[in-house]
Amino acid sequence: MKIFRTMSALSMIACGLAGCVQAPGNLQPDFGSSVRQAVAAQIADPGARYKRTEPPASSGARTALAQDRYEKGKVLQPATTATSSAVKDAGGGGKE
Repeated sequence: MKIFRTMSALSMIACGLAGCVQAPGNLQPDFGSSVRQAVAAQIADPGARYKRTEPPASSGARTALAQDRYEKGKVLQPATTATSSAVKDAGGGGKE
């Protein structure tokens, strides 16, 4: 009976350790590279360096006026624009 318990315990330990083994399988060398690339594309780099020789164009006077309008609640609304136009009769050929 003691041998049975010992063998049972050893077989359970062996089965448990078998789950920890890494099998190389048939994976390609670049397996997971698309996920790593997608993750890298979504991470903002706080220390990014840009190859810009001059600062972006801006007008301090216009910025001050915009800030003043914002603080007074008189923000200029942008002009409305349409992103697309729909055609009523597109000639789909179906019966109505």
